[in-house]
Amino acid sequence: MARAWGKRKSLAARTAAWVALAALIAPIGAHAKEGQIRIAQQFGIVYLLLNVAQDQKLIEKHGKALGVDIDVDFVRLSGGAAVNDALLSGAIDVAGAGVGPLFTIWDRTHGKHNVKGVASLGNFPYYLVSTNPAVKTIADFTDKDRIALPAVTVSVQSRILQLASAKLWGDAQFNRLDKLQVQLPHPEATAALISEGTEVNAHFGNPPFSEQILETNPNAHIVLNSYDALGGPASATVLYATERFRQESPKTYQAFLAALNEAAQYIQANPEGAVDTFIRVTNAKTDRNLILQVVNNPQVQFTTTPHNTLQLGEFLHRVGAIKNKPETLKDYFFDDAHLAGGS
Repeated sequence: MARAWGKRKSLAARTAAWVALAALIAPIGAHAKEGQIRIAQQFGIVYLLLNVAQDQKLIEKHGKALGVDIDVDFVRLSGGAAVNDALLSGAIDVAGAGVGPLFTIWDRTHGKHNVKGVASLGNFPYYLVSTNPAVKTIADFTDKDRIALPAVTVSVQSRILQLASAKLWGDAQFNRLDKLQVQLPHPEATAALISEGTEVNAHFGNPPFSEQILETNPNAHIVLNSYDALGGPASATVLYATERFRQESPKTYQAFLAALNEAAQYIQANPEGAVDTFIRVTNAKTDRNLILQVVNNPQVQFTTTPHNTLQLGEFLHRVGAIKNKPETLKDYFFDDAHLAGGS
């Protein structure tokens, strides 16, 4: 137990130190010049569009087509709070995180830096998995349970759990399960549930971590599917940036969007190659067939168009988690061509 928590604290300390250093180097409002893009991503196959773009140097390719050489840098962080801090410090230009953190930073910067969504990374079902046989639904969680997720309250997993709680117990108790949540990166949470050696006995993750737990631990079972809470397929993980970056680096921004769309087309046409890309870029140790199973899941769609995101923002405003109410997708996403048909 002490070892697991020690790892968690160590990672949290490294992340905090990195963001603090970045804040000193690049004060709030700092931004990359045209021809430079720094992208933060987290863990899981939900970032496959970025993995493909990185592996095939698609951003650089589309930049050259627009007459600009683009210096691309990928950084890995854990948790929406750390990603948001990095974006506001000017340490990154594009943030990869859940739609929950997007709403948080959109609300926080409304009328200032005007952070908005750039693109979806696709539609993926997120599973809340438990190894406690007594827990069949979220109503069965007790004070003896601990639910790991990337960031307490801020992460999209935490927000979806709040939405599910509100639907079950009413808006007044939307945060009823917050006290059971602990912040833990997906790889460490996965290890904890597979070994069952810590007090963490539930994990609200993303692919392929939940699938890995279910495949490895016979006690593991799904308690909640994010699609059930949201009423259908939804874009849980998205990319977002400041208005300033979009305006002052238009060619870089355009090349980035083009790269994402080409990556999506590649994955749809070549899922086997995409899986190999994920393993190569991330050095993943997960079984290849399990990853391929995720990619080929009919509930998964690789698309840059956001789907079914607005209701979560409306919910967060209704319970007072954000001050500004999103009325349409264009309130919190930049109005680009791929928004057509989004929600």
